[in-house]
Amino acid sequence: MEKVKIGIIICNRYHTCAGGKCFRALQNREGAFEMYKDKDVELVGYTTCGGCPGGNIEYAPAEMKKNGATHIHLATGLLVGYPPCPRLNHFAKFIPEKYGLKVIFGTHPIPQKYFTTHTNLNTWNSSFYKEAIKDTLTNEATRLQYD
Repeated sequence: MEKVKIGIIICNRYHTCAGGKCFRALQNREGAFEMYKDKDVELVGYTTCGGCPGGNIEYAPAEMKKNGATHIHLATGLLVGYPPCPRLNHFAKFIPEKYGLKVIFGTHPIPQKYFTTHTNLNTWNSSFYKEAIKDTLTNEATRLQYD
């Protein structure tokens, strides 16, 4: 079975997050981790962006790459926070350019409470956000499990 090594970068607003939803989703291959359903995955790094404007984005992927990471997941919290991270597009360009790592938007499925709020606010109506959230949308039953 193919092995993939990944790193996860979370929003600094959630710096005390223990990673429970991300790790559960990785274990269950849900949300953005569904792409690994037929692969062995090793988590080789987990950190925050460092706070706005994301200073840790410049350095954290280097450490993850040294540990074998080929993919960096920008955690679901960056997509669903209030407001979503305004620098996601920049991060998604910078990390592959500087480190040659693939960037994936999201980790665990979007919790239903965030889905409802952002849908009502029309937060994700741009083509960028529609693409960014697609792997974490799943279905309502799964989203409710992540509330």
